[in-house]
Amino acid sequence: MIIGSKQSIRLHAHDNVAIALSDLSQGSNLTEFDVTLLGYVPRGHKVAIKEIAKGDNVVRYGQVIGQATQAIAIGEHVHVQNMGMGAHLQDYAFSKSSEPLPPISSPRTFNGFHRENGKVGTRNYVGILTSVNCAGSVARFIEEAANKSDFLKDYSNIDGIVPIVHSTGCGMSSQGEGYQTLHRTLMGYANNPNFGGILLVGLGCEVLQVSSLVDRQEPSAAFRYMSIQSEGGTRKTVEKGLQELHALASEANKATRKPAPVSQIMVGMQCGGSDGYSGITANPALGYASDLLVRHGGTTILSETSEVYGAEHLLTCRAVSEDVGKKLIDRIHWWEDYCARNGGEMDNNPSPGNKNGGLTTILEKSLGAVAKSGNSPLMDVYQFGETIDKKGFVFMDSPGFDPCSVTGQVASGANIIIFTTGRGSVSGYKPTPCIKLATNTEMYHRLQEDMDLNCGDIVTSGISIEEKGSELFELIIRIASGEETKSEALGYGGVEFVPWQIGAVM
Repeated sequence: MIIGSKQSIRLHAHDNVAIALSDLSQGSNLTEFDVTLLGYVPRGHKVAIKEIAKGDNVVRYGQVIGQATQAIAIGEHVHVQNMGMGAHLQDYAFSKSSEPLPPISSPRTFNGFHRENGKVGTRNYVGILTSVNCAGSVARFIEEAANKSDFLKDYSNIDGIVPIVHSTGCGMSSQGEGYQTLHRTLMGYANNPNFGGILLVGLGCEVLQVSSLVDRQEPSAAFRYMSIQSEGGTRKTVEKGLQELHALASEANKATRKPAPVSQIMVGMQCGGSDGYSGITANPALGYASDLLVRHGGTTILSETSEVYGAEHLLTCRAVSEDVGKKLIDRIHWWEDYCARNGGEMDNNPSPGNKNGGLTTILEKSLGAVAKSGNSPLMDVYQFGETIDKKGFVFMDSPGFDPCSVTGQVASGANIIIFTTGRGSVSGYKPTPCIKLATNTEMYHRLQEDMDLNCGDIVTSGISIEEKGSELFELIIRIASGEETKSEALGYGGVEFVPWQIGAVM
């Protein structure tokens, strides 16, 4: 039950804090709670509306977000100076709340690029994929040479050429978790439906060999590969690369946008630069849109495992089976061990920007982040970059570092990314368009050239979560059909391919 005014809002009847909706000065009176502020409280931050004793739980969304590290008086600003994470104890309640959503009676369509394997792309790029960092410059040289020759003038159905370069592929073990993760990621990009053709370029002596990626696959109209050492060096590889690009582009250009069911849309859901509004506005609006997409037979992906920590019980209770729920908890335990052996801790998050926006602990951030998932059952849990083979709402394991997490989602098959932000994240993720949602109206107006949709009007204008979620769903269909996002218009997407490097660099 949300109670509030123009000054503050309480998100659940059991909460002992309210959220400031504007910068509030000392002495301000929150009439709806009969509370007078004892000090300045910035917008998006918490203020105590009940006495909270030292060691007592601080409650927001009706959930525990931390514990008071000292006594907190009514009207006091609640943040890092008087609140910490406390113990992390959860009842996972596996599958106890897993109920399918009602299907849509009138299915929708979008205009996409149909692939031979039955998948549908929202874009039609030709990619230059590299097996190793050492091939990165040559991949960019091939793209530059193509652009200088006005390459795309003969291929009107192609959205562009995308070099996929990265910082790894050698100096690593040839087996184990790190190698397998990179292999999955590269092959996932090669198979993403937003690519109409792929040219794979290697050096020749790297740990992650081109031969292991192609797995004896013969060159085809949509897939070619080469290595710099075998071709005879940089210049000859660039010349050969241009020839291969023409062959790939000729095939990719045959594809045109045709109607496809919305069930072919796979959305990767992200939040970055979060603030105290994220869990109130943009994230629940995205959750509503996610449910709409799932009801149409589509797929949505929640990730950033380190940023659902403390809220995983809200996912396990919706898992379609206990086994699926336990797969998520296994990843949580992996992360606890991963942090411990690398000298970190799960509550290292939130970031300084998150804290400036009003988020105090990872528990609080996670509860707001999980709102992106709506109410759909959790169908399965996947490894980073693993091919997603189920429809509905799923989880993919990843770090909370946004470019890395999105890289995994695109490798898993996402053909659209939706990114909520309260501080103003700017990025793009070729070949997949990225829709940016602003959590607050002030930031939306300040960064309007980067933001696709303002969700701050949920607070400032009384727009409902359902209205905003429906508006977002319509935007998803338009973007999937070819409408340009703000990040695409600005040219983002060339440096955000960030595979997850696990293990020693040798």
